[in-house]
Amino acid sequence: MATTTPLTPPDQRRKPPPIPSGALWWAVCSAAALGLAACSSLGPHRVWGATAALGYLSAALLSVGGRSPRAAGAVAVAGSVLLPLLWLLAVERAQLEVRVVARSAGLLLAEGTPYLQRPLVPEDFNPYLPGMAVFGLPEAVAGTGPVTDPRLWMGAAFLAAFALALPAGSRSAPLRWIAACPLVALPLAVGGVDLPVAGLMCLGLALAGRGRAGAAGVALGVAAALKWTAWPAIPVALALLAVASRADRGEGRRPAERAARRCGLVALLTAAALVLPAALRAPAAFRAHVVEFPLGLTDAVSSAASPLPGHLLATHVPGGRTLALLLLGVSALLLALSLLLRPPETPADAAARLALGLLLAIAFMPASRFGYLVHPLVLAVWAAVRETPGRPWLLRVRKRVSR
Repeated sequence: MATTTPLTPPDQRRKPPPIPSGALWWAVCSAAALGLAACSSLGPHRVWGATAALGYLSAALLSVGGRSPRAAGAVAVAGSVLLPLLWLLAVERAQLEVRVVARSAGLLLAEGTPYLQRPLVPEDFNPYLPGMAVFGLPEAVAGTGPVTDPRLWMGAAFLAAFALALPAGSRSAPLRWIAACPLVALPLAVGGVDLPVAGLMCLGLALAGRGRAGAAGVALGVAAALKWTAWPAIPVALALLAVASRADRGEGRRPAERAARRCGLVALLTAAALVLPAALRAPAAFRAHVVEFPLGLTDAVSSAASPLPGHLLATHVPGGRTLALLLLGVSALLLALSLLLRPPETPADAAARLALGLLLAIAFMPASRFGYLVHPLVLAVWAAVRETPGRPWLLRVRKRVSR
């Protein structure tokens, strides 16, 4: 008599093991890098995209194979930062910003101002504040070379400031993740002026959260001397400092306000000491480079043209530039009102508030790039680490970035 094999109920059949979330993340990063390599018209970006895609794919395969997140992250960093950076340094290729910073340092040493007197084409303009020229001083003094390249010093400043802003004992994983994230890995390899600004903003908020008003003012003042995008961090830090001083030390309103005023005064004096000498040396050039060019008020048009609302309004709507600037002003006003009515109580809250404000500013600027999103991204990662030290922080990052 023939025997029959009992059928296994559907709910008892062996299911394939789930794909690790880390593998999915690295696979998405690989696809994004490959897309940039295929679509970008910039040589350094294509080099980064091809190399980073392989690095991210290798990290995804390691995650699927059960290797530790640390090993996969190290491979991702090697493929998305170290290898393309070394290759681009060897062939002397970089993003335009790197050459602008190097030229500005040479002008600062020779003429006392980092700005050309008669800029004609977009490449002649230096839209950064005078402090940014500091990263080009090694090349201006010692000549062109792999060690003097401004992107190395900008990347080092970002990583150092971000690491100092992190809680002690939980720095390795966040640093590895943020360095491998495409929005950060790309400028680390090809050159990006926004990274040191973002790192210093995090450091300033961290010091303000610890009640160190003077040190916070120095960090924020240095950031404010690099780029206009750092200036919103100052009022956010002042609001945080006023609340944190009262909560942590049990101080009254007046001592807390004195701490906030001290931070603001130090920040303004630091920024003024780094900006005013060059600005007063050639005020017309300073205005043309740093104010008029970013706002699109010069004959030369900025190449920053990502399809964000402000750029679309300025390009396709009659009077759209004025409307975009009006929306930008309204966003700043709303941020100021939120600080007055409901000041942030923790450094994580302050970073989230600042990230939202910068996100709105990036959206409504007439000339903007997707690369500027590195500011809210870095702030969101830092806020997540501060909010929940330890392993769950990455889930918080994803929630904050997706908001």
